[in-house]
Amino acid sequence: MGRVTERRRTIRIRDGAVSTRPDTLVAEEPLEIRLNGKPLAITMRTPGDDFALAAGFLVSEGVIGDRDDVRSIVYCAGATAEGVNTYNVVDVGLAPGVEVPDITLERNVYTTSSCGLCGKASLDAVRTTTRHPVADTPPLRIEPALLSALPDRLRAAQRVFDRTGGLHAAALFSESGELMDVREDVGRHNAVDKLVGRALTDGRLPLSRSVLLVSGRASFELAQKAVMAGIPVLAAVSAPSSLAVDLAAETGLTLVGFLRGPSMNVYAGEHRIALDAGQPTGTVSGDAVS
Repeated sequence: MGRVTERRRTIRIRDGAVSTRPDTLVAEEPLEIRLNGKPLAITMRTPGDDFALAAGFLVSEGVIGDRDDVRSIVYCAGATAEGVNTYNVVDVGLAPGVEVPDITLERNVYTTSSCGLCGKASLDAVRTTTRHPVADTPPLRIEPALLSALPDRLRAAQRVFDRTGGLHAAALFSESGELMDVREDVGRHNAVDKLVGRALTDGRLPLSRSVLLVSGRASFELAQKAVMAGIPVLAAVSAPSSLAVDLAAETGLTLVGFLRGPSMNVYAGEHRIALDAGQPTGTVSGDAVS
């Protein structure tokens, strides 16, 4: 099975001094996701948590929404012509009665480590209907100070990043700031899928009392994945995209960007942020907070 990290020879140049030494790199390998034996998607990912990744991907695609929708998740034996199992092909078997989507060339998805939506025929194709609408009752009330503390807690839990410097991370926190789960991957969308897939297999969907924190930017596909899992708050240390903000506003998702120390921008769903009485809550500036 593929490893999370690999060693490669590198030439280091430091202040004019040249040396040769091995360097630890994050592993990146393709994972083919099959549905009832038929190819559905290929993603470039960091090996590990592959079953959770496949399950989370299917949640975000609207194929499944409960662990009872899944009959089995297995690695495919004989994945090469020589019959060798590369542990890079996963087959998800749906439970009886679960509708199998139409797997066509337009439906097939090829995802890379930088884009979770490559190959989508149109924007409408990704506006799937969630089985877990964002409906936290009563609504969460998150203190800005609590949000400010989350990036440091995430960073402290990034074990592989410390060795490679080359991974994205996603973490689930409780409404009180407790770290519930953290996953790392070369693809930010994969890290979120691994979180959601683990929650599905543990029977914890919807994640209606949680905060999702991502180590990079908040793109449309990450907002989509949060909505599909019923997560009410998505926070990112970097910028959101305009489409992510639009989706958050449409679905009731609270979207926070540029979460750096005590500074942050709230782009949608500000009713979940416990602002001081009398503090203005007008239009949020799109300028970066440094």
